[in-house]
Amino acid sequence: MTDSSPTEPRRWKDKPPPARAWKGRPGLDRAARSAEQDRAAGGRDRRLVDLGKGRTALASVELKVFPQTRRIRAYLRWSDKGKSPVKYLGEVSEESRLQNLALAWQMAFEQQLFIVPEDSNESWASSPAVRAIMKANRSRDTKSELALRSATHKLGLRYRVDTPPIKELRRRADLVFPRARVAVFSDGCYWHGCPDHHRAARKNQEFWDEKITKNQERDRDTDAKLTAAGWLVIRVWEHEDATEAAARIADAVRDRRDQPAE
Repeated sequence: MTDSSPTEPRRWKDKPPPARAWKGRPGLDRAARSAEQDRAAGGRDRRLVDLGKGRTALASVELKVFPQTRRIRAYLRWSDKGKSPVKYLGEVSEESRLQNLALAWQMAFEQQLFIVPEDSNESWASSPAVRAIMKANRSRDTKSELALRSATHKLGLRYRVDTPPIKELRRRADLVFPRARVAVFSDGCYWHGCPDHHRAARKNQEFWDEKITKNQERDRDTDAKLTAAGWLVIRVWEHEDATEAAARIADAVRDRRDQPAE
């Protein structure tokens, strides 16, 4: 599972976010604003939305502040035949506008909303292998996640999909077994820092390394909080065999269901 919608504690609790975190500098012309988007996205060629049938459009990220909730939300906009489609990307909470724009673009890349040029010198991945991993990444319903669901279902287990195991923790697990209190996370090898398959990005390495580290810290925090609440957490790497992982999940679920109630 990926981090397309951050749920970390809000940075601003007592007052709305400062203008520097979301509002563009006054007086910037169209070219300057477009250059700002290029910088945040990692290059103009990374801003192309696939409209189908060979058509593309240049997209931009818009940041909106909601004073009452003290949150900044990011939206993706582009033009298509006189219309202006808008897609909500998620909440951002960095201290500067550029950081929030970069984070929003990352969310958009994770959701596979863009064409990534295979031969571009500004490619967002360091190699074809890493690029394939990144392009295959979605916020949910990934290939590995669907395979894991199917294999688990074949073993006669029923579960909830993409839901928070406990209401107090606003973090979603990929498969949830409420009765047994088992939460399963299908972790992408790149975004969660798989020790076997993760390879550091060559471009913007500091930014991406920090993101991966934050994801790992969030994973550990999620595990600790669910464990403290009496849940068993199972994490399955996307490279693992789905059938073998499903058998491990089934054993754990059935074992906990058979345990006498305390």
